[in-house]
Amino acid sequence: MLFNSLQFLIFFPLVVCVCFVLPKKVRYIWLLIASYYFYMCWNARYALLLLASTVITYLSGLYMDSFKKKKKGNPTVIKCKKLCVAVSFALNLSILFFFKYFDFAVDSLSRVLTLVHIQLNKPTFDVLLPVGISFYTFQALSYTMDVYRGEIYAERNFLRYALFVSFFPQLVAGPIERSKNLLRQLSEDSRFNYDNVRTGLLWMLWGYFLKVVISDRCAVLVNTVYGNYAAYQGFQLIAANVCFALQIYCDFMGYSTIAKGAAKVLGYDIMDNFRQPYFATTVKDFWRRWHISLSTWFRDYLYFPLGGSRKGKVRTWFNLMVVFLVSGLWHGASWTFVMWGGVHGLLQIIEGILAPPFEKLCDRMHVRRDVFSWRALGAVKTFILVDAAWVFFRADTIQAAFQILKNSLKLSNIGLILNDGLLKLGLNNRNMSILVFALMILLAVSVLQEKGTDAVTWITKQNAVFRYAVYWTVLILILFSLDITGQEFIYFQF
Repeated sequence: MLFNSLQFLIFFPLVVCVCFVLPKKVRYIWLLIASYYFYMCWNARYALLLLASTVITYLSGLYMDSFKKKKKGNPTVIKCKKLCVAVSFALNLSILFFFKYFDFAVDSLSRVLTLVHIQLNKPTFDVLLPVGISFYTFQALSYTMDVYRGEIYAERNFLRYALFVSFFPQLVAGPIERSKNLLRQLSEDSRFNYDNVRTGLLWMLWGYFLKVVISDRCAVLVNTVYGNYAAYQGFQLIAANVCFALQIYCDFMGYSTIAKGAAKVLGYDIMDNFRQPYFATTVKDFWRRWHISLSTWFRDYLYFPLGGSRKGKVRTWFNLMVVFLVSGLWHGASWTFVMWGGVHGLLQIIEGILAPPFEKLCDRMHVRRDVFSWRALGAVKTFILVDAAWVFFRADTIQAAFQILKNSLKLSNIGLILNDGLLKLGLNNRNMSILVFALMILLAVSVLQEKGTDAVTWITKQNAVFRYAVYWTVLILILFSLDITGQEFIYFQF
């Protein structure tokens, strides 16, 4: 069930109405039923995988909790808890590997063996990738680690824990919630609150605007160029690359915002997954702002356990590369994603090496780094690097990605900018005008957010004429976009 579908627009109000009519003590059961129905709309059989992950991590939590009365530091207790975590991770990651990476691993092995003239008879499985499997698997595993570390209690109510893993607003594309936040809230009684409903609905409206008005329009241009990239060069490829950066941001940010709004309407607060990532002044800063739930997951459950930055520079660089290579692989079973992750890891290592001498040079030259012009220059530089890396994320093969980057440097057709060149890339004049206007709105909201002001809160404090002018403008733009919408969210494939 897509957020941007008529089915969801019927499903969600029904879930909300029934939820607040039911007695408080059984609302979480209704939400669990609704969440499983939401997931089963894609493929009912794959709900068994969601249930399996839930059962494994639930039992691991109970087992580890059974040792809490025993003396801390007991070697036997520590070994048993570690074994429990290892089994939980092994079982969950095995399921994830089979459904998401098995074909990729076999195909990669076959190619390697071909180099030494060994033919591998590849087994074939007609298996579809279960939607959202990477997200709910990581969410469930974070619970296992949090219980192991003693950061949260082991939930004894199985149905409530099952709701934590399957909570439908953020089930299939995040954010990847932590048990310390969402599970705690699910243990409390949610209440109907007018302010929550209003704020949540406005967040959802903004999320639909990002997805339908901006992302889906950018997708038309991106698909046109990437579908036949050999026929384009220079300005055209640069335009497509920039539009993909906007497309994936507004697509994923749109989903996360709709999810946040839907949860808010139901009385729950889930984390912000983005914080103006294209205002970042370094690649490291970009990852503090982009897909925050995933980047913090890898930081807490992979980077820190590997040693973080505590064991010298070389080990720090190694840990960074491991994290970003795994992050790339998490996004998809393809070497293009691994390459994308590796590029980001390498960029952070280079930044870490160059930063100290560069800062000393700036100090000697008395360069001010606390002014807008310096931050703007850093943001432009970072966007160019991030946008170039996005090519590997979008291209079908690594060879295609390098060809696109190479042809992007052929700027002999730069004059097309002054000759309606963008209108020849899939979007007509009306859709291009709407896209430009929508991007201006996005920029204004992003600047407001960057200054620490929540745009929704700010709007609700304005006079009625201004508020409703904004609401209707956004709604009309969404309605004018219904002819090009209906595309799945990009991160559903992960």
